[in-house]
Amino acid sequence: MNRLSRLIASMLLGAAVAAAQLPDAGTPDAAGDQPVTVFEHPESSRYWISGQINLITQGHGPFPAKYSGVNSLGPRAEYATSRTLTLYTGLELNASTEAVLDIESAGGHGLSGGAGLAGFTDLDIVRTPNLGQAPYLARFFIRKTIAFGRTEVDSERGPLELAARLPARRLNLTVGKFSLVDFFDVNPVGSDSHLQFMNWAVDNSGAYDYAANTRGYTWGAMTEYQDRTWALRFALAMMPKVANGENLDADLLRAHAENLELELRRSWLPGRHGVLRLLSFVNHADMGDYRASIAQFRAGAVPVPDITATRRQGRLKYGFGVNLEQDLTARVRAFARWGWNDGKTESFAYTEIDRTGAFGADFAGPLGRRPLDKIGAAFVLNGLSGDHREYLALGGHGFMLGDGHLDYGRELILETYYTAHLWRGLFGSFDLQHIRHPGYNRDRGPVLVPSVRLHVDF
Repeated sequence: MNRLSRLIASMLLGAAVAAAQLPDAGTPDAAGDQPVTVFEHPESSRYWISGQINLITQGHGPFPAKYSGVNSLGPRAEYATSRTLTLYTGLELNASTEAVLDIESAGGHGLSGGAGLAGFTDLDIVRTPNLGQAPYLARFFIRKTIAFGRTEVDSERGPLELAARLPARRLNLTVGKFSLVDFFDVNPVGSDSHLQFMNWAVDNSGAYDYAANTRGYTWGAMTEYQDRTWALRFALAMMPKVANGENLDADLLRAHAENLELELRRSWLPGRHGVLRLLSFVNHADMGDYRASIAQFRAGAVPVPDITATRRQGRLKYGFGVNLEQDLTARVRAFARWGWNDGKTESFAYTEIDRTGAFGADFAGPLGRRPLDKIGAAFVLNGLSGDHREYLALGGHGFMLGDGHLDYGRELILETYYTAHLWRGLFGSFDLQHIRHPGYNRDRGPVLVPSVRLHVDF
């Protein structure tokens, strides 16, 4: 374990010890008294309108690299800035039906154009910068809630769910445009790149190749049953026509994604909230095969392995995930994720990760009198299947990776952040990420990536 990993482990341990010594009483109220948006939002209204602005600047110094390829993280010092602006709107059509419409604009770029890392350092970047910065439709869906019984529970109103009270037992039917990770693989400790971690493999399971266009959205339908202690959700969604493509395939008989998740809410520790989520997905699309690409190359049909030359409509890519969250004290929460996909079929929609494990924690109010400040730390270990790593070692490349050669080593990422509440809906963050074997390559790195972030909720 290097110095940075020892430092982060010490921070996590120190946070847990400090929090255990603090009284639980009063902490939530102290945070609840402070507004977290520039403008207040009513608790009871048929309408919802809000917005976010997120600005992230990242950089890295020079790092050792024996060679570089078409999709390498550049070894020379560089910096990059991304920006995301989102306008959230919603309308309760009646007591059981609501509509959500969000407009978004994404600009700037990522380090090295968003290439060279499986666990990339900024979740806000668009991998294909030629899409431009014009506003686009991010979400547009209608949700119908069917109650089973008269008992209701409180619900926190927000941009994606407008009701302040919901049936304790209910069936939600959702149709339209959304991001699958709005609803699947969610984890309150590690899912919000605007206030928490920034890395792709921390905020989502890296092995979850969820159906999405380049900007992260898809059209689909979802059904979700919610009970007091458990939930079950299933979604059918469109796949992109090509890997990391902007256009989605509307022919669901030809290409689609099936997603299933079981959520169990339990007190794994006495008196402390905990949740376990079990995920599976199956993608059907015009995808390539790593082993077939290698065979083409060895037969002399192509100068380097080319995954795009082996694409065939109807190929399957499937995988599984485990997602755990657990309150340790009133101020400290922990999370863990494990993910696996078959690794035979082309990484198509999210990133080039076939195996992943992540764990971390956050600590609210580390300075005592600043309850809305937060510090967090996480560790991620990413890996590839045998076919995928051989493909890259022979000079092949995907939409994220391609150094021209590969001395394989698992990609290790350590990330820590501090987010400070500055005023109402204004937050500032400092983030530090340390990556060993960037792009799974022992011949490159390590690289240290500091970031600063400004976030506004209004």
